[in-house]
This record gives sequence, C-alpha cells and structure tokens, in this order.
Amino acid sequence: MAFNDWDEVRTAYQVARLGTVSGAASALGVHHATVIRHIDSLEGKLGTKLFQRHARGYTPTEAGQDLFTVAREADDQLAQLASRIKGRGDSVTGELIVTSLAVLAPLLSPALAAFSEAHPELTIKLLTDERLFRLEYGEAHVAIRAGNPPDQPDNVVQRFYKQGFALYASKEYIRRHGRPESLEAPGAHRFIGSAEDTPRAPFFRWLNENLPAENITYRVNQITAARPAVLAGAGIGFSTTWAEAESDEVEMVFPPREDWASPLWLVTHVDLHRTAKVQTFVTFLKEWAKRWPVPD
Repeated sequence: MAFNDWDEVRTAYQVARLGTVSGAASALGVHHATVIRHIDSLEGKLGTKLFQRHARGYTPTEAGQDLFTVAREADDQLAQLASRIKGRGDSVTGELIVTSLAVLAPLLSPALAAFSEAHPELTIKLLTDERLFRLEYGEAHVAIRAGNPPDQPDNVVQRFYKQGFALYASKEYIRRHGRPESLEAPGAHRFIGSAEDTPRAPFFRWLNENLPAENITYRVNQITAARPAVLAGAGIGFSTTWAEAESDEVEMVFPPREDWASPLWLVTHVDLHRTAKVQTFVTFLKEWAKRWPVPD
C-alpha cells in the first residue's frame, strides 16, 4: 500500500469508528459517495472485504478491524504531531482550544472574551463536554477539570479555583413550602439530586449518603440541569455560589460546606505547556480568576 492511499485508509478508519457512511462523510467533510468510492477502491487494492454491509451500517470484518487498529494509531500520532507543531512559536496567534465542563461556561466566557480582545489574531474554541479531551493527542491546549487532581501522565496540573456549592430554592418554593429546619430533619421537603447511582460530584454524593431517598424527588445527570429545576420550583438543589452571588431569583437555604466544594484544576500537556500561547493564556486566566467570588 502506497502513502498516497492514506486518504482511503483514513476514510475506512472513520467508517469503522462511526459505523455508517454518513457519519464518516460528516467527520471528514466529504460527500457520502466519496466515502463509498474510497472503501471500494481500498478493498479492490487489498483484495478482501473490509466491511460487512447491513441495514444499520457497516461492521468491520477481521481484516477491517486490523486496518482500524493500525489506522487509529497513525491518526493519533499525526494529531499529536500537528498539535505540537501548532503550539510552537513565540506569538499568540492561530487557534487556542480550551475544554471545560459546561457549567463553567458563564464563569469562563468573560475571561475568554477579554483574552480574545487582547489577542485579535487568535481564534478561541471552548469545548464543553463531560468526557475528558485527550491533551496528548492535541484535542485541546488547556483543560479546566473538576474534582480530584488529574493524574494522566505527561500533564502539567495546577490548582486553579475552588467552587463553593450551596443549597438553594426558588422564592416560590419557599412561599409554598417554607424552609427545612435542618438537613438532619428535612421533613417533607423535596430535593434535587443526581440520577447516577454513584455520583462523582461531592455535593451529590453527600446528598445521597445523608438524605432519605424519599426526599430526593427530582434527579438530573448533570449539574447544568439542576439550576433550571430549582428555578422551576422542583425542589431544593445545589448551585455554585459564584452563579448565585448576585442572583435575586433564588434564596440560599443552606450555606456552602467544605465537603460540598469542588476544586478546579488547570491542565496542560508538557509538550505545549511552555509555548507562548499557552503560557500567556494560563497566566491571564489565573490573574482573571482572582476577581471571582470566594466561597464563604
């Protein structure tokens, strides 16, 4: 197989990864006919079928799985190389990819906007997702992560900010139901908890362990869904103290506690950590964060 077959190999890799021609076409930014042509051509050159076609899509054969494994490694290595090349230089230009949990977007956006204003030749991408983006493969330049300190190899991890969480209720909920006397005696009050059996968030974990299950009557799988539920009067729920610092939509029912707090970490890959772009941004963000509310 010649080097100029890489486009076809990459197409086969995306079909194996996503399972459909349309998914691969979307990922590659090509027409679905191009995907089919690449697969047919590659199978012809190799003299074997790479996929079983069926109504739901494409399933790799044994040969297709072998190709998928090799192509995945090559694609990862090329992505890592591209990330390193893009990160070099002494200018703050090009693209800066920042990944964070969606709940932090209101906190981060003013900082990112100010950084963009200061560096107009830079394009900023903010990727919000529950999954961990792989810094070693160039999926992001800077990650902002919550919880325990990240322990992936070759990452530079810096303590960044501590989010305080408290329990809040809407004014309408308080008007209808009053306030619970204590968390030890919640009475008939309704609380908003996690839909996960073993929540990762410390505040949701605490709620599961300390409140009767019958009091947790509304459950969400992400903290971003908790605040709308609080505003709708579904119950008493957690929100960050920074989000509610000047809010007149809710009232604090129970103040923040240390075992509800969630530390944030700035994470960069060692290969890009000292580049001008990453260093300039990290320094700027740490300075900007000094104006954020500190939990009581």
